[in-house]
Amino acid sequence: PGLALGMGAGQVLLLLLAACVVLAAKDTLLNVCMDAKHHKTKPGPEGMLYNQCAPWKDNACCTANTSSEAHKDQSNLYNFNWNHCGLMPPKCKRHFIQDTCLYECSPNLGPWIDQADSSWRRERILHVPLCREDCEEWWEDCKDFVTCKENWHKGWNWATGTNRCPWGSMCRPFSLVFPRPKDLCEKIWSHSYRYTAERRGSGRCIQMWFDPAQGNPNVAVAEYYAGKKRSSSAGVDDVSPESGKAACALPWAVLLLLPLALVVVSGGCECRGWGSL
Repeated sequence: PGLALGMGAGQVLLLLLAACVVLAAKDTLLNVCMDAKHHKTKPGPEGMLYNQCAPWKDNACCTANTSSEAHKDQSNLYNFNWNHCGLMPPKCKRHFIQDTCLYECSPNLGPWIDQADSSWRRERILHVPLCREDCEEWWEDCKDFVTCKENWHKGWNWATGTNRCPWGSMCRPFSLVFPRPKDLCEKIWSHSYRYTAERRGSGRCIQMWFDPAQGNPNVAVAEYYAGKKRSSSAGVDDVSPESGKAACALPWAVLLLLPLALVVVSGGCECRGWGSL
């Protein structure tokens, strides 16, 4: 009976430890950089980030050079040309620059990092909940610009080394290619973003635009969705990063005593020291 009891206790502890391993793995959802072409391995402060990327300078996944390249009409980042159907108006272009800054610089996209099947990156973002205002202002400022494609991630003619419209495609107004703000935000980058009804400051959506003097609102948003993801994985109502760490503290401590406890329960202790167990 003693041995059976010891084995039962061991199985329970192993289950607890497995749960802790899951929680520890999920901690990688916060303050991380994705494995992509220009991202740093780990986020950290940058002395200076250029113009629209500046809000991330205190903790960024991008370098100063990447932030500068993000502002060029045809940068060295991806050889992508914004002006594929004529000159993109500045009021429209600023949203694409801000989109690039968020993608390259933000350390708060961990809950939405997904595996990528691309030759130039191993990870991407998928279904990031974008704040309603960010999406609607993007669409409003770009609706009169023209483009020849709905999905800008793929399908271009790269024969010249930069993106050109595919043969036979026509340049049409954004408002026809993307009839609603939702269409623009969700389709243009292969569902990297998800349109939401949540507003800036709600703590439930990622902001492309924010005032760094007020702090980065996306930190709390990432924590909220990371908690939801942990809860879904663990099958519990809610698990915060702090409670997850606390829950793991006891099983790891007990693990250190498990060999001795099992021997005592089974009645086989000869007390010869840890080295002989």
